[in-house]
Amino acid sequence: ITNYQRYHKVEAFLGEGPFGVVTKCQKTKNKKAVAIKINKSKPEILQQAKLEIFILEKLRRLDGDTCNIVKWNGYFLDGKRICLNFELLDQNLWDYMKDRNHQGLPIRELRPILQQLANALFHLSSLGIVHADLKLGNIVVVNRHQSPVKVIDFGLACPVRAPEVMLHIPYNEAIEMWSLGLVARCIIDCVVIGCVILRSLQRLCVHFRVLWHSHSHPGSMGEVAVELATGVPLYPGNEDYHVLKFIIHTQGQPPDYILDCGMATEYYIRKDDYSEQRWTFKMDEQFQYETGDQSKETPQHLDDGTNLLVSLIKEMLALDPNRRINPSEVLQHLFFDIWPIHHLSLFILL
Repeated sequence: ITNYQRYHKVEAFLGEGPFGVVTKCQKTKNKKAVAIKINKSKPEILQQAKLEIFILEKLRRLDGDTCNIVKWNGYFLDGKRICLNFELLDQNLWDYMKDRNHQGLPIRELRPILQQLANALFHLSSLGIVHADLKLGNIVVVNRHQSPVKVIDFGLACPVRAPEVMLHIPYNEAIEMWSLGLVARCIIDCVVIGCVILRSLQRLCVHFRVLWHSHSHPGSMGEVAVELATGVPLYPGNEDYHVLKFIIHTQGQPPDYILDCGMATEYYIRKDDYSEQRWTFKMDEQFQYETGDQSKETPQHLDDGTNLLVSLIKEMLALDPNRRINPSEVLQHLFFDIWPIHHLSLFILL
């Protein structure tokens, strides 16, 4: 019998991933239900678990309930495995949206979720922490009937696919806003089909529903906001070329001074020092010839619009990270003025 089995009674498996598994357990001493993340004993997984513990130790300074961050109860060793003990939460938003057949949530439910996520990112930023993997699967409801959401998983699994990440440009906490904007697109009433994104720049539609389904996962606040708004991910495609192609098709190409900093820019974009615009995105034929990859056709969108939400997501998805809205500014956005802050602790999911 291991330490894990001696002090915990396993009641259910909650999920699994490359790191290991998460189980619902009852502590044998006080009968309290907890969630135990059991990391594999592989050296690279152990190193990642140690990094997560370092982050979680810093998060002890915050109140998990008021900051919308999962509570960590410590860790223990089970042989060569590192086990992390967390408060037991309810369903993550990815599973919840799946149960709804990826139909978006109405704005009255979307608004408090986005404000709570912005609140979590604000407090993470105050400690100098970048989550770097914000997506529906890492946003969990405390109690699905009547309760706020919390951010989980601080293993820093992988950076998000914001333009600066794909182009290997140095990035900072601005990538979180990109993710939240994309996730917001996965939650608006099924009657709402679309969401317009950069109308002021290129009449881009951001409050929209993509006319096909993708299995790609968002990773920043802008992506989260959009996915919650419509029920599907904002940027389709499993390969960076397809994602970049869609971003450029809808929002325009990042400025030359941004592309100049990218270590991977020339992989996707052709340089021409003799034209006014130094960088030109490679056509499908050229990219396929150089890499053997196959590009997907850019989906079409339907227009609709909720102006304040569109304005907010537009600022979350600014192509220049230095001009992207930050968590503090999100909390002060007019989109949330319609819903007083004292009403944000509760929302109905069922």
